[in-house]
Amino acid sequence: MANSNQYLAELALYRNDPELARVIEEYALQGDRNAQYALGLIYAEGRGVQYNPVESYAWLTAAILQGDQDAVLLRSMVAEILSDDAIEEAEERAGILMMHEDGFAIQH
Repeated sequence: MANSNQYLAELALYRNDPELARVIEEYALQGDRNAQYALGLIYAEGRGVQYNPVESYAWLTAAILQGDQDAVLLRSMVAEILSDDAIEEAEERAGILMMHEDGFAIQH
């Protein structure tokens, strides 16, 4: 990928691409807010990964904390289907993502 702005364009082309999801996750873990937004979208729709609104909310929160205002709307949409407990879990997950020495960590 030439730059992070291509994530969403490539997602439009590949509806279910686990390899693309993995590459985007690598960029997201490095702190790329565009990749974090894209990963939030991927989990919200189950594109190349198992559908997971909690993980989606967590990645969108990470993007928001990095200054991505576009993630606010998508996160609000994801929040509508989550219970209060699930939102709390997602917020804890976002905190874990932000605590890694490089800025992000993933614990599956």
